[in-house]
Amino acid sequence: MTDKNVDKGKGRIKEAAGSLSGNTRLKNEGRADQAKAKVKDTVDKVADTLTGHNKNKRTVPEPVQLRPGR
Repeated sequence: MTDKNVDKGKGRIKEAAGSLSGNTRLKNEGRADQAKAKVKDTVDKVADTLTGHNKNKRTVPEPVQLRPGR
């Protein structure tokens, strides 16, 4: 699991625990951890796009050359 996924999971657990216990500080910490994970994910996507290592990039096939007269 990557670091951003750990932050997201930790944040969800903290937020749920804060909601159940009525602890607003813990709930807000959980939200902050989830936001940190989103920022890390966005930074990774921007870095991949700038370096050309985009994992979700679709490749376009080469055009087919037609022979004339056939």
